[in-house]
Amino acid sequence: MAKHDVEGGSFYAKDYHDPPPAGEELTQWSFYRAVIAEFIATLLFLYITVLTVIGYKSQSDVNAGGDLCGGVGILGIAWAFGGMTFILVYCTAGISGGHINPAVTFGLFLARKVSLIRAIMYMVAQCLGAICGVGLVKAFQKAYYHRYGGGANELSEGYSTGVGLGAEIIGTFVLVYTVFSTTDPKRNARDSYVPVLAPLPIGFAVFMVHLATIPVTGTGINPARSFGAAVIYNKEKAWDDHWIFWVGPFIGATIAVFYHQLQYSQVGFKERVRRFQLKWRMRHLSKEDFHFFYGFY
Repeated sequence: MAKHDVEGGSFYAKDYHDPPPAGEELTQWSFYRAVIAEFIATLLFLYITVLTVIGYKSQSDVNAGGDLCGGVGILGIAWAFGGMTFILVYCTAGISGGHINPAVTFGLFLARKVSLIRAIMYMVAQCLGAICGVGLVKAFQKAYYHRYGGGANELSEGYSTGVGLGAEIIGTFVLVYTVFSTTDPKRNARDSYVPVLAPLPIGFAVFMVHLATIPVTGTGINPARSFGAAVIYNKEKAWDDHWIFWVGPFIGATIAVFYHQLQYSQVGFKERVRRFQLKWRMRHLSKEDFHFFYGFY
């Protein structure tokens, strides 16, 4: 990272590009195309995955003539979520960045990769897409939708709220940390000999987290996924537990962002503190210095 003299007014050069001003973004067709891409991608994601969940429950319901070992099982459900994540991130990465998840969007906003207006519009589009996706499932599976829980995330019996919240925090941390690690340009430059198809490890991260946490919370790690299912299912239990599936993912995403910045920062923590203290004494602190101290440069 380029270093400058103290008298020059800066210790460092930026290694990223600031998001364009909100006013400029709102005049560009590419912005609205990206928002539409997030809406459609989240719609498809919820349609395929929730339909898989309900299909499995109906096929394995022994009271309805099903086979306890029938259907795709938890492994198949995890593959549905991970596989759709891989497919949709691959398809939309060049248009919108392939977020499909408010927690991912929130993490990228904290890291100053997207603007505030883009983050808000993405989250709105993701939530609306999730509602429409689950709405399609309900329309196609009227006979089974409410009987088998509507694909809504709920805290499973025998688990405390703290355990459920912790599972969502850790699960989202794994996902967001994977997203940042596979898309970081500094990592790509340093490890250029390691070929990385970013959507693949991201999809595998979703797959592995689902294997671990389906028995606990049904696995949220995506507030839009949980919100869309809760809106269409609209049962008291789903709404009582719903806060877990927003608070947990946002905390997990925040921790992942700070940890990743610490891991891939080109300036050590002690050096960061030393420079910060020096500029404090010189009373030359600016907003950029605070961001630098916390690892966003």
